[in-house]
Amino acid sequence: MAQKKQVLLPSVLRTLSVMGEQIKLARLRRKLSVALIAERAGISRSTLWAIENGSPSVSMGSYAAVLLALNMVDDLLLIARDDVLGRTMQDLDLPIGKRAPRSSRL
Repeated sequence: MAQKKQVLLPSVLRTLSVMGEQIKLARLRRKLSVALIAERAGISRSTLWAIENGSPSVSMGSYAAVLLALNMVDDLLLIARDDVLGRTMQDLDLPIGKRAPRSSRL
């Protein structure tokens, strides 16, 4: 069975490229070698280079392992943190009652 190739929009590829560049700069600011981070992350040097180049074929787990090796794993929590569009769509879909609920009189 042939594998299906994932087609990504150019904007997504640019975002991955920027993310890879940011990971590379974080490694360089810490003065850590590719070999050391790859070893700490449990990945090959070529996988780390692919991450730093923003390759879409690298698994999310490998990206997370590199962020952990750089002590930046909490940055993963920033992904989709403030979903303004999703919250707006959710609010628009809420049913609006015609009457206020009955209050219990004691």
